[in-house]
Amino acid sequence: MKKIYVVIIAIAVIGTGIGGAFMLPQLFGDEHDSGDSINAGIKLPEPKYSSSVSIEQAMLERRSVRAYQDEPLTLSEVAQLLWSAQGITDSKRGFRTAPSAGTLYPLEVYVVIGNVEGIAEGVYKYKPHKHELVKVRNGDVRDKLAVAALGQACVREGAIVIVFSAVYERTTRKYGDRGVRYVHMEAGHAAQNVCLQAVSLNLGTVVVGAFRDDEVSKVLNLSDEERPLYILPVGKR
Repeated sequence: MKKIYVVIIAIAVIGTGIGGAFMLPQLFGDEHDSGDSINAGIKLPEPKYSSSVSIEQAMLERRSVRAYQDEPLTLSEVAQLLWSAQGITDSKRGFRTAPSAGTLYPLEVYVVIGNVEGIAEGVYKYKPHKHELVKVRNGDVRDKLAVAALGQACVREGAIVIVFSAVYERTTRKYGDRGVRYVHMEAGHAAQNVCLQAVSLNLGTVVVGAFRDDEVSKVLNLSDEERPLYILPVGKR
């Protein structure tokens, strides 16, 4: 019996060690799930790497757009916007479209789907390494999110709403308190990417920073370690 107990303990210890090794990618944001996933991942269309709109033209035309037409976005448009925010640009090293201090990637990206062709309403989390969406909540929650954003109509009227949250610990464990600044810088990089990508797609968006953190967290089912940072409604202009 003693031998059996030893074997069981050894397996448990080895299993814990293996599990810890497999959990390392969670530190960098792609394998972490906030809340329970409702279904399997939805594979997104591959992003495009060129367009007829130059980066200079996109910067020239970028404006804050708060009024949108009541028209659906395509899944390809949603995929392109999410890729611009945190998409993978180097599959071997895991680099993304926005720079990150220490390549620690503290940001998480959610999209509130309200009016998109071929995909049900709900809250979805973007998984950069798989370029897919995982649903974390059913139903159209744009009204609830707009209330959390102090009643801003643009949040309610966007066909989608992209939300950035951050797990500060991924960055502050290396850089200390200064890591908080780095996280906020990264959110700015990612948001500007979305703004320029929206211009390229002839879509409108605006960056929203006025909201009640706790209410946004509740609407999106964020984990306790996440903090919402940025809201970007997007729609046809």
